Amino acid sequence: MAAASSAGRLYPARVPALVCAAALLLGAAPAHAEPKPTVTQLKKELTTLQKDSDKLITEYYNSRIAHQKAEKAEKTAKEKLAAAQEVYDHHSTQLRAMAVARYIGGDPGAMELLAGDQDPSTVLGRMALTQHLIDQQEAMLRGHAEVRDARGRAEDEAAARTEELEQTLGDLESRKKKAEKQIEKIKDRIDLLYTAPGSRPDGTWVPQLPQGPDNITPRMALVKKLIAERFDVPYGIGCYRAIQDGGEHPLGRACDFMLSRGGTFPSADEQRRGDQIAAWAIKNAKRLGIMYVIYRQRIWHVRTGAWRTMTDRGGTTANHYDHPHISVY
Repeated sequence: MAAASSAGRLYPARVPALVCAAALLLGAAPAHAEPKPTVTQLKKELTTLQKDSDKLITEYYNSRIAHQKAEKAEKTAKEKLAAAQEVYDHHSTQLRAMAVARYIGGDPGAMELLAGDQDPSTVLGRMALTQHLIDQQEAMLRGHAEVRDARGRAEDEAAARTEELEQTLGDLESRKKKAEKQIEKIKDRIDLLYTAPGSRPDGTWVPQLPQGPDNITPRMALVKKLIAERFDVPYGIGCYRAIQDGGEHPLGRACDFMLSRGGTFPSADEQRRGDQIAAWAIKNAKRLGIMYVIYRQRIWHVRTGAWRTMTDRGGTTANHYDHPHISVY
C-alpha cells in the first residue's frame, strides 16, 4: 500500500514533464507571432516575385499566340469542310437524279436489244449509247467517291483543329490563372510596405485632421489610394460630405467606392469587385486603421470581426448595394 501511495503522489508531478516530452516528439512548439517583414525584406521578396511574374506573363503571352494560331487553323479547316460538303451535296443530288431516271425509264440489257427484230445498226447504236451511259455513270461514281473521301478528310482536319483549339484554350486559362495569382501575391506584399500614420503601441489611433483638396485625413487618403490603384473604381470615389449625418464623411474619415452609375443595381462583375474591396479592407483593417466596412446592407466592425445585417434604408444606394463604404479611425 505504501508503494502504491508513493506512486500516486509522484505521478501528478511527472505529468507536465511527460506532456512536454510528447509535445517535443510531435514537433509542437510554443506559438509565436511571425515578425513583421522589414521594408528591405519586402523589396527583396518583390524583386523575386516580379521575376517569376515576368516569366509567367511571357508563358501566358506565348499561349495566347498559340491559341490565336489554333483559332485561325480551325476557321480555315471549317471553311474547307463547308466547301467540301457543298460539292458532296451537289454530287449526291446528281446521282439520286440519275438513279430515279433509270428506274422510271427502264434500262434494257444487251441481250434484250439483240433478241428483238431490229435493224443491226440500230441495235449497235443503242448498245453504244448504253455503254456510253454506263461509262458516264461509272465516272460519276468514281468522282463521287473522291468527293466523299475529300469531305471525310476535311471533317477529320476540322475535328483535329477543334481539339487543338480546346487544348490551347485550357493551357491559356491555366497560365492566366497562374500569372494572376502571382500578381495578387505581388499586390499583397506591396500593401505591407504601407502602414497608416498615427498608430499607438496599444492598437489605438491618434485623431487626424482632414487635409488636401478632398478634405480627408492622411489615413483615409492612404486607404483610398491603395484601393484605387489595386481595384480600379471607374464610377468614382466619394469621400467628404458636409451633411452632418452622424457618420465619418463630414470628418474626412470615410469614402464610398462606387460600383455602378446613378444608383443602378450593380452587375455580377461589379458586385464581385465590391466583395473584393470589402475583403481587402477587412484583411488590412488593423494595419491601416480601418474601423468598419458597410456593404450590401451589412456592417463589419474591427472590434467584432464579423458581419451583421443592417436595417433597410429603402434603396440601392442607401443600403450600400452599389458601393462599399469604408471608415477609418
